[in-house]
Amino acid sequence: MSPDLALLLPLASKMAITALIVVVATLAAERAGPVLGAMIATLPTSTGPAYVFLALAHDADFIAAAGLASFVANIANGAFALVYVHAAQRHGILASAVAALSGWFVAALVVQAVAWTTVPAMIATYAVLIVCVVAAARFRHAKMPMARRRWYDIPARAVMVATLVGFVVTASSWLGSAFTGLLSAFPVVLLSFVIILQSRLGGPASAAVLANALLGLIGFSSACLTIHLAVPRLGVWPGLATALAVAIGFNLAVLLIRRSRRV
Repeated sequence: MSPDLALLLPLASKMAITALIVVVATLAAERAGPVLGAMIATLPTSTGPAYVFLALAHDADFIAAAGLASFVANIANGAFALVYVHAAQRHGILASAVAALSGWFVAALVVQAVAWTTVPAMIATYAVLIVCVVAAARFRHAKMPMARRRWYDIPARAVMVATLVGFVVTASSWLGSAFTGLLSAFPVVLLSFVIILQSRLGGPASAAVLANALLGLIGFSSACLTIHLAVPRLGVWPGLATALAVAIGFNLAVLLIRRSRRV
């Protein structure tokens, strides 16, 4: 095997595994409606594998610092979702996606300008997400009509997610923990949802997924915070496993509470 191929194969396998996970999750979400779909979308289906691969190359201090950066990155993720929810009510997919990404980049620049410590990060992140949840609440309940899947939907999602993960894992050594954490939490799953769903189902339906996803982002943020807090104390792998349990547990709790209210 040539040296170049030996270097490319591990990266290709990481990208392929992550893309597979995200594709399975998004296919399930499309059939589940906006609430369950949003809870699936906000599981760490792209961030989780990225952290697993990062943990194979970096020590606990790097992973913990990246976890804090991913945690505060959810300020930008909240801005992305809220801007999209409002834009998609009146605009097409291109304008809505560009507006949401612009919101993300502006918020990300502000987040990166601050030297965060744990307590201020917790106050700022949870406060912003709670405000976003309230501001998007009236858009949660749009119906999601069935639509025929087009041949390029699945490959498009796979390429988007795999490209991001490949970049983050490859560039992490020179990006540093702060930018690695920020990019690891980039809302690539939510972006793939809106690109695919709005073109098929319309703006209000895809906006309903992201309006519900804002609540799921609180659980996702808590998982990122768990990485920051648990990895130095428990070790890398127990800390990552605990963070995954937090994300899954939060979203399951949301679903159970919603279900109990309908009974």
